[in-house]
Amino acid sequence: MTRRLAIVWNPSKTDKDTLSEGLSAALQDATAPEVSWWETTENDPGGDATRRAVATTPDLIIAAGGDGTVRAVAEHLASSPSALDLGIVPLGTGNLLARNLDIPLGDIPAAFTRALTGTPRKVDMGWVDVNLISGRERHGFVVMVGFGIDAHMIAETNDDLKDKAGWLAYVESLGRALAASDVVPFHITADDQPARDEEGHTLLIANCGTLQGGFTLLPDADPSDGELDYLLLSAEGIAQWAGTLKTMLWDNGLKRLISSTEETTSTDTVTHARARKLDVTLPGPRPFEIDGEQIGETDSFTVTVQPGALHIR
Repeated sequence: MTRRLAIVWNPSKTDKDTLSEGLSAALQDATAPEVSWWETTENDPGGDATRRAVATTPDLIIAAGGDGTVRAVAEHLASSPSALDLGIVPLGTGNLLARNLDIPLGDIPAAFTRALTGTPRKVDMGWVDVNLISGRERHGFVVMVGFGIDAHMIAETNDDLKDKAGWLAYVESLGRALAASDVVPFHITADDQPARDEEGHTLLIANCGTLQGGFTLLPDADPSDGELDYLLLSAEGIAQWAGTLKTMLWDNGLKRLISSTEETTSTDTVTHARARKLDVTLPGPRPFEIDGEQIGETDSFTVTVQPGALHIR
């Protein structure tokens, strides 16, 4: 039973009254816990608010906001010695972790109910040490990181359109992202294997595989398996892109559902693999994204996984 509840919430996504009403609806006739509210700010996306919330020794922390809020809260909890359960009330555009964990979307009372009564699931935390113009930074992630089309698409997306159209706004920027994503050579080292040379325009390293609109990009990605899945794309021209789309949508999509096969198809332009650690060195700076947020440009980064770091209801 949750006696002390801490809610870290993003006021740019909704107001406190709406969340309070959703919590009351979820509780119904149950005994209400003692609730503390911790508001994120422009300067604190949630990490410091979570630190202060943890200091009050709650039984459960709920992140109410978008992907950025969830990531900030999860990052602090994964670094904390306290093994607190985490609940999620998704309020943003992408809500990628919530989608992958089947947490109710667009229904605040249902999300609160899941957080208050659900069984905790161990979920991995990804970490990336990335070289940026400002210096080397370390960030946690719960969904995916990478460079290429995804990062360019985020950078090209109009914020006003995103507020109006939600995740569909990313589709509008896809053409510009494709034009900006040229194939580059780079070095990659996976786990303890020898370093190798690769070429591609997009490299995504994921803890979860489902994106907005229910599109599964990495069908083998499991947020609780202690590994990270990665996808390398290198298609150029109409013919190669046609083959790439066929591989992603048919071979690794509908065909897998129809035939119940567990085998993931790789081709000359689509490479799927798994690792616990990846070191990547690029020939020059490329836009880099973390959980749907473009954080700058990088020419090298290291990604690792922290198995079972989070307990999410």
